[in-house]
Amino acid sequence: MNVLRLAACGGFSLLLAACATQAPPASVPAAVPAQWYAPLPASASGEGNDGTSLPHNGALTDLSQWWQQHGDPSLVQLIEAAQLVSPTISASRTRIEQARATRVAAGAALLPAVDGALSVTRSSAQPPLPMASVVQGGLQASWELDLFGARRDLRDAAEARLEGAQAGWHDARVSVAAEVANQYYGLRACRRLLAIVRTDAASRDKTAQLTQQSADAGFQAPATAALARASAAEGSSRAIQQRQQCDLAVKALVTLTALDEPALRQKIDESPAMLAPAAIALAALPATILAQRPDVFNAGREVAAASAETGNAQAQRYPRLSLAGSIGAASFRAGGVTTSLDTWSIGPLSLTLPVFDAGTRAANVDAARARYDEAVARYQASIRQAVGEVEQALVNLQASFDRGADVQVAAEGFRVSFESTENRFKAGFASLLELEDTRRTLLAAETALVTLQRDRALAWIALYRAAGGGWPGPGAVEQTASGPR
Repeated sequence: MNVLRLAACGGFSLLLAACATQAPPASVPAAVPAQWYAPLPASASGEGNDGTSLPHNGALTDLSQWWQQHGDPSLVQLIEAAQLVSPTISASRTRIEQARATRVAAGAALLPAVDGALSVTRSSAQPPLPMASVVQGGLQASWELDLFGARRDLRDAAEARLEGAQAGWHDARVSVAAEVANQYYGLRACRRLLAIVRTDAASRDKTAQLTQQSADAGFQAPATAALARASAAEGSSRAIQQRQQCDLAVKALVTLTALDEPALRQKIDESPAMLAPAAIALAALPATILAQRPDVFNAGREVAAASAETGNAQAQRYPRLSLAGSIGAASFRAGGVTTSLDTWSIGPLSLTLPVFDAGTRAANVDAARARYDEAVARYQASIRQAVGEVEQALVNLQASFDRGADVQVAAEGFRVSFESTENRFKAGFASLLELEDTRRTLLAAETALVTLQRDRALAWIALYRAAGGGWPGPGAVEQTASGPR
């Protein structure tokens, strides 16, 4: 009894010492700027396709259904289809299940473990002793008292990683939705460019026919007719190349969504040919955006998990106290006589003291602290990346708005110039070289206009993704991909 009291007193003293050394880690500093330094685009507080204002102001719900606000049901259906078959989302879901199982196991380690045992023995000794039958059954319990929080730290680390896995699942959904939208609006822009180059090719072909007729009548030189044919061939080649790009975009959407290609083409043909996503109005403070980034949240949870694992490694350097017990019943039958025997025990109450391990536990603590420092560095890097992605998206949006009017005026002006030159060419007052020069300028201007519209759409999608997408935050139901994010 004196030995037990001495061990208990020693263990209590070590407990106080450990509690004094295991202070909670300081909060990780996050260098978040006080405001956005890229200008907010003027149309960011403007209107969506249906004319309704779509403010964001840091509210998660304003982004969770952003795709439905585009007024294009085909886009929503494609995103849903892609999310259902995405291997990235499926892998993220399995990581959630793994993390949940780990959390359950870590929590169960805090409770006593009970095992049941049952045995039957039939034996024969030397005559004249009779045959004997022994039936035994019982329960054995064991419990390690978590004096220094080692197992609680493992449970906390598992809980943090489960929350991070859930955020990763939402991040995967947002990424798939953004990828589908990028391909979709890229295909829309490709089809507009295809219509432009086909119109250009038809115009070149008509010019070549008129020039050939004029050359056959002796009013044009053969070299001029050859130039017109070369221009028509160039226009036809450009149209074929543009059609190839559109077909490749369709193939990419088929790969993402696993839809039948004819059905997908029909769906796209029947949907409105929009190239303007709904606008987002951002809040002024970056912190409201960073709180909505699942990757930033996941990085923060990894810091919490690494901190808990550091505490676990530190706790391994202190004594462990465990308690065991059992209860059982036995039946012994020999020579027609049955004897019953019930047993129970509490103990031993054992205290394990680490004495010498050649620095293994201290090295484990150092390694855990290094992993914590690494997690902190990754967390701070994710914050910088998040701020940078938002700033870059804002810069791209602002540039598209600033260039929009100029590109539109240029396209309209070059269209008027081409039509005037074409009429003068038909009347014999302009040369073919002059016509081809204005044609190339017009084609470049119209291509630049469509490209600008596409880049603006992609910048809106990049801003949606940089702002956290439709992530509803930790604790959301993650079992099924019920809708696009």
